[in-house]
Amino acid sequence: MADKKKEVFDEDLVFIVEEKTLQIPEVYFLDYIHTVTGNKILPTATVRIRKNEKVFQEAACGDGPIDAAYKAIDRITGLKLTLADYSLRSVTGGKDALGEVMVKVEEKGNLVTGRGVSTDIIEASAKAYINAINRLIYRGERLNEGEAGKIKAGS
Repeated sequence: MADKKKEVFDEDLVFIVEEKTLQIPEVYFLDYIHTVTGNKILPTATVRIRKNEKVFQEAACGDGPIDAAYKAIDRITGLKLTLADYSLRSVTGGKDALGEVMVKVEEKGNLVTGRGVSTDIIEASAKAYINAINRLIYRGERLNEGEAGKIKAGS
């Protein structure tokens, strides 16, 4: 974080610690995200996710950079989630403030919340979505022994 911000405040450290200590096990981990967007450009996202030692990468287009990122993540995981809620708020002050994204996603009647924090709101959005996927897996609502082979990136 010190590489991205000129000053690191107490609030920044609190959110970093919370993000690491309140986490469920990460099955999927955001390795890289790149987006291209503009008022006359089709928004596109390239996402690279790690699962164990394997790396998966996909690109997708969407209604905006976050929609494109979520579609790329869906392609990697093989999931088709419904975004039930999305919220973004600043958790620290300044131009280099941390943005916290909270998402609620639904899959087959199961609703979970995901959280992501970053100085980059698109990265925070991708982290929140992946956190929600990891929560689905952790709660056993997506993966059980009989379904483990159905997840594309699990192969």
